[in-house]
Amino acid sequence: MKTFGLIGYPLTQSFSQKYFSEKFQKEEIDARYLNFPIPSIKEFQELLKHHAYICGLNVTIPYKEQVIPYLNSLDETAAKIGAVNVIKVNWVNKKPILKGYNSDIIGFKKSLEPLLKTQHQKALILGTGGASKAVAFALSQLGITYRYVSRTPDKSAVVGYNQITEEILSEYKLIINSTPLGMFPKTDVCPAIPYQAATPEHLFYDLIYNPEETLFMTKAKENGAVIKNGLEMLHGQAEEAWRIWNKED
Repeated sequence: MKTFGLIGYPLTQSFSQKYFSEKFQKEEIDARYLNFPIPSIKEFQELLKHHAYICGLNVTIPYKEQVIPYLNSLDETAAKIGAVNVIKVNWVNKKPILKGYNSDIIGFKKSLEPLLKTQHQKALILGTGGASKAVAFALSQLGITYRYVSRTPDKSAVVGYNQITEEILSEYKLIINSTPLGMFPKTDVCPAIPYQAATPEHLFYDLIYNPEETLFMTKAKENGAVIKNGLEMLHGQAEEAWRIWNKED
């Protein structure tokens, strides 16, 4: 039986396992999808040794960047982004040949585009992890300028949360949360930005899908902003991952 799976830590919730298990059953595909919670990326190679039947993997927090040195090659887009969330595994002489891809960009872009208005020319990306890089790449393709926001800004292009004023929020009408803040079970937290400056012209997009409406989204909605969670993005990236795993190299 073909086996696919997800690496990350911790895997307290798994959209991917539920999504693909239901897909396999509905479409009568002889395959299974397993979760592989590994506390350290150093355990990745050992995982493959013990599961020498894996055909493909998804990658989630915190390994989208850390996994890259363990791969044999990268798809052109994944190389440009610098983050991987899909790995295609080919076994040659009982050794895994691993190629990294990024399907987050496809899922995010398809989910975001229908919501964009003329005022969405500038974006703030909250967080600087692996998911934020796919977001930034997609925004560039859409012609939207962006700035990263981080708790520890280390570059001139990155600003700290304490620097986000109401004036800045009036300039940046697209706010994207790529951090895990607000994710189940810690649903009572959100990024520290001046939500009172949100308006009906703003679009607040949260990559989190559980809960369906995060505190980040609720606070923005209370001030009239348009909100969107990451569920549709996940559907899009999952289908792109399935295409990658099954395409001919």
